[in-house]
Amino acid sequence: MKKILMTTLFLGAFALGYAQQSNYYNDYRRSISDVNWQTVVADLLLSKTQANQLYALNRRYSDYNSWNRVYVNKPDRWKTDRYNEIERILGKDKYLKFKNKYYKGQNPVAVYNRNKNNDKRYNHMAHKSKDYRSDGRDRDHHEH
Repeated sequence: MKKILMTTLFLGAFALGYAQQSNYYNDYRRSISDVNWQTVVADLLLSKTQANQLYALNRRYSDYNSWNRVYVNKPDRWKTDRYNEIERILGKDKYLKFKNKYYKGQNPVAVYNRNKNNDKRYNHMAHKSKDYRSDGRDRDHHEH
């Protein structure tokens, strides 16, 4: 019985870890697929070398396993690595133009950090903390 319980706990922890890892990987994939990179190249007047480096960066991890080998211990590090590399390829001025157009001037790393918390299990309960006082009475309830 103890072995079954330990196996179940191990598999549950592994599945949760895998799910979290794959969410980070999905964000990584979206950071590539949500941008029309040919348009970026044309808009920023990138050189052929810059364009090729950008396309190579987008092909760097063609599947989850290749991405996971690098980011298994720190899956959220992909954001910093990726956007530092994009800034290196584009240069500071063109990177600022890229950031302003595609991320409304925000740091893309911060955008993905903010998004990773949007799927929390208990977000649907956030409104309750606004509608009720700590003593359980409705905030709009007035005693006479």
